[in-house]
Amino acid sequence: MPGHSFRLFPDADDWVTSLKGAMTSEEQEHARRTVGWLALIVLGLFALLALRLWFLQMVAGEELLKKSEHNRLRLQDLPPWRGMILDRQGEILVANRTSFDLLVVLEDVADISSFCQNLEKIMGLEANLTRSQLEAARENGQQTVRLKGDLSWQELCLVETYKAELQGVLIQVQPKREYPHQNLACHVLGYLGEITETQLKSGRFPGAKMGDYVGRCGIEMAWENHLRGQRGFRRIEVDAYGRELGQLDQQPSTPGANVFLTLDLKMQQEAEACLKDKVGAIVALDPNTGKILALASSPSFPQEAFEKGLSAAAWQQLSTRKDHPLENRALKGQYPPGSTFKIVMALAALEEKVVTPTSVVYCNGSFPLGNHVFHCWRKGGHGRVDLYKALVQSCDIFFYTMGRKLGIERIAKWSRAFGLGEPSGLKLDAELPGLVASPAWKLARFKAPWQEGDTISVSIGQGYNLVTPLQMAQVVAAVANGGVLYQPQLVERVESPAGEVLYQFQPIVRSRLPAHPANLALIQKALAGVVREGTGRAAALPQVEVAGKTGTSQVVALEKRKGRKKDKRYQHHAWFVAYAPADAPQVALSVIVEHGGGGGAGAAPLAKRVLAATLPQTLAAH
Repeated sequence: MPGHSFRLFPDADDWVTSLKGAMTSEEQEHARRTVGWLALIVLGLFALLALRLWFLQMVAGEELLKKSEHNRLRLQDLPPWRGMILDRQGEILVANRTSFDLLVVLEDVADISSFCQNLEKIMGLEANLTRSQLEAARENGQQTVRLKGDLSWQELCLVETYKAELQGVLIQVQPKREYPHQNLACHVLGYLGEITETQLKSGRFPGAKMGDYVGRCGIEMAWENHLRGQRGFRRIEVDAYGRELGQLDQQPSTPGANVFLTLDLKMQQEAEACLKDKVGAIVALDPNTGKILALASSPSFPQEAFEKGLSAAAWQQLSTRKDHPLENRALKGQYPPGSTFKIVMALAALEEKVVTPTSVVYCNGSFPLGNHVFHCWRKGGHGRVDLYKALVQSCDIFFYTMGRKLGIERIAKWSRAFGLGEPSGLKLDAELPGLVASPAWKLARFKAPWQEGDTISVSIGQGYNLVTPLQMAQVVAAVANGGVLYQPQLVERVESPAGEVLYQFQPIVRSRLPAHPANLALIQKALAGVVREGTGRAAALPQVEVAGKTGTSQVVALEKRKGRKKDKRYQHHAWFVAYAPADAPQVALSVIVEHGGGGGAGAAPLAKRVLAATLPQTLAAH
């Protein structure tokens, strides 16, 4: 109103005025000091706040920005597809399939106990076990943990349906191995297993992470560096709950290289069919190059079981079976060679000039030595035999005589010349070397001197000497090709996904037999006679001439077999080695059947089946 001053809170002004009037001067001074201190404290707090803001923006701003981006962005792993494994004609032996793994991102899990309980209700994963796994991973600094691999479609649908209740869960595509021919060539191809902490620390698997699968044996392990490929990634944006909002960029994974083997699928299938319900091995190779065409070991094992993950009980059952299905008998089975060793003995006797092609030994069925009598497998004996007939009829007395003349040192020398007593150099699992016995070995092993009777036993492939099926295939291959020992090889070539050849097979000559061609020719002629008219007639083919040698490897001494001949555990091992065609060899092979009896009946028919099924195609290819 005109003539009046305006006051916003007239009553308040009156109250302040009345308050001042009521306060003494001392009280008024105390109030001013209190207000001053309060003002200083407020100004100090504002100064600290301003200093903190300056520090966060100017000093720590870049680091905090990175952390902020890390919380917003996430790197998603893209595992590579392993290269395929194929036979020499491009038939797929090992391929890949898509599978899904259940992962959990630990930083997105607020309450581990609650998360594990939800997971148990939805997926059936035992809560206490999962909790222990996640807590251990968090202590070790892991960011992502794989809880279950190879989810079924039902499990995948459950995860997607209840994803809101399983905050932190992530589904990742994980390539898995697929075996179109089930367990075929399982000992050659090998299997995969989850990488161990020791393997990760070794540096042999660059770029690998926990949860990856690597080769544990066979080609999968030997050619791991080519098969593995290179992992990629997706950089995605997520919200506060870890849910994907979008992809920012990606680097695709690079598939591994494809490995083409020298194996012939049809020959491998026939070899394994021959060994069905038997224990043994078959090795077939090209005697002119060293390429392995078939490598079968029986019994086999299920490769996919390892891919899916074996329980401790399943592993215990598999690894303790009496027939040892995990053992590759072609490389690690060590057996006395039996009469197949007479090939080595025949060449040694000829080269050392203790026998000529026309030398004759009379076989009456027994060979006395000191107070012991060694017998021929034919009780009545073979009568007068020369080297040709001795090989064809596998006369023991002839080779007892040759062994006594040669002596163990020269027998050992020629055994090593054939590559016995040492690994072949095949790039696969660690093969066993076998054994070439000698006086020095026996003294070191048994602290006992060598006896002449030891030499007699070794002369027919019994006694201390041990060989593997692969070694015996090499022995007969060297005779077939005129004396060349090739290093056996299983890989024809390696190709990148783009088709670039990264490796190409080249024959590798290990050594050459220091033998005269005429002596090798005589043995070749005799081995053809073994199949045509001798102990190996069960391997004969109607249109292709086969050369070979039977063998019977004693499991126990003859006197211990008395009354136990029907017990399979006391039956001899059956051997047969061969090559064909006899005049232009393209395939050399060895067959052993544990407790299969005589080589002519137990092993030679199997060799015939393998050759009959594949030799026409092999000849056509050449």
